[in-house]
Amino acid sequence: MEMIKPGTYIDFMAHKTKIIGMSLTLASLSLASLFFPGPNYGIDFAGGTELQLHFGGDIGAGEVRQQLETLGYRRPDVVEVQGRQNEYIVRVREVSAIPDDQAAQIRTAIESALPAGNTLTRFKLSPGGDKLTVETSATWSVDAYKSALESAGLEVRTANALSPGENHPYEAHLIGVADELVRGLDAALGERGPQTPRSVEWVGPKAGQQLRDAAIKALLYAIAFIMVYVAFRFDLRFAPGGIVALIHDVLITLGIYVLVQKEVNLTTVAALLTILGYSINDTIVVYDRIRENMSRLRDKPLSELINISTSQMLSRTIITSGTTLLSVMAFFIWGTPVIKDISFALFCGILIGTYSSIYIAAPITEWMDTRFFNKAARA
Repeated sequence: MEMIKPGTYIDFMAHKTKIIGMSLTLASLSLASLFFPGPNYGIDFAGGTELQLHFGGDIGAGEVRQQLETLGYRRPDVVEVQGRQNEYIVRVREVSAIPDDQAAQIRTAIESALPAGNTLTRFKLSPGGDKLTVETSATWSVDAYKSALESAGLEVRTANALSPGENHPYEAHLIGVADELVRGLDAALGERGPQTPRSVEWVGPKAGQQLRDAAIKALLYAIAFIMVYVAFRFDLRFAPGGIVALIHDVLITLGIYVLVQKEVNLTTVAALLTILGYSINDTIVVYDRIRENMSRLRDKPLSELINISTSQMLSRTIITSGTTLLSVMAFFIWGTPVIKDISFALFCGILIGTYSSIYIAAPITEWMDTRFFNKAARA
């Protein structure tokens, strides 16, 4: 199927300076947007609370998500546990972590409640803010410990004394986000509400930072290996154009994500890696035709070979990208929120990647050839 009449010649390179200038502007704005206003990180990167809940009656993931949004949890993530009916993993942004100033007030309240001669020797809050362990120099009442915490504004689920050692340890489990979430779902769903959580995990900012670092490394490794592949598959003059095009695609797609304040999470990273693969595939198809024409049309300069090759491949590019975009649009229209996010990223990335194969990768290859390879040949 040919959408462009065979033999059509389009002078793509005539506008390369203006178009590359526009791309540089967009890439610079995208880079600046990563600092201001900054990405809207999801639970994976910013931290949050994860619960595994078993519900008392039939309920779907969509209804659980809707109930959580009604309760005020913004963009909750609900995933069905395979093989277990009515059991879901729920992730929300909210955490029970206690800030340092409140922790200092709690410590002061405990020290004030201790009887004369009894001192606080250890004070440890869990990172998730759901457990507080203290040690005292002498025996203390569990009820007094619980009362001291409640006077400091904490809701205590249980408090108990642990096996004494050199000092006297006490532990209190605090009511936090997980309890409030379960309580809210119970009130909304009645008998179909969740039972006691099978597990509660807290993802802190430090873990989120580690995941962000790992995601960045994954993207950089992918780009580096693609560069090595292109250098061996073709020759060195082709590799920089392909890599600059990939960085251009990822950066502008991420900039659009930040602009519309869509959530950036591990799903977004998967979408960006997919975009890398799709973009380099489209670029390699154009490179292949350029290389074929370099052997057949030896008397023509590289800029004209790029125009000829890109014109020849234009029908293929439009059909391939167009059909892929139609599929992605279907997922975006009828998919779940998570599917819609990855579809949005893929839609932007495919459009930008198709454009960059023509107007970024090829012109940079031509510039590399003129600046370094032809110069070396003349010398």
